[in-house]
Amino acid sequence: MQDTPEPFQFLDPGNLRDDEIVLQLVATRPADPVKAWVPYYVFHILSANTGTKVGEIELRVGETEHLRMYGGHVAYGVRPEYRGRHFGGRALRMVMPLACRHGMSELWVTCNPDNIASRRTCEFAGAELIEIVDLPPHVDMYREGERQKCRYRLNLRAG
Repeated sequence: MQDTPEPFQFLDPGNLRDDEIVLQLVATRPADPVKAWVPYYVFHILSANTGTKVGEIELRVGETEHLRMYGGHVAYGVRPEYRGRHFGGRALRMVMPLACRHGMSELWVTCNPDNIASRRTCEFAGAELIEIVDLPPHVDMYREGERQKCRYRLNLRAG
């Protein structure tokens, strides 16, 4: 008899904040096998001082070739007027313990090679650039005009 894997359960992320930002959980999305999507969390990034929304971050929990190679386990965006303050990198660091609680040992974060701000965000959070890959024509991002992705690995089990 084969063991059936436990169904995925979203966890309470706890209090995700530092002296400048707060992550507010606004949605959880179940896996969508038709689209090959894994379950994910959606957080608003808020200013700790004013409560103003300064951006968003998603944590995708699961392992697929597409996530590792092109899509990434994390997606983030910071509104233009709030950029340059490491809000994206801080938010990325804040979701790392939640990923660990789901048994993940690493996060892959991808961005376009010309997106210098996103590359710096990855590096600020401690991710290492592993490679720049060409997108295959069957990937949705290729059809949208993108041609390459930087692949950053963030080790969650670092000593």
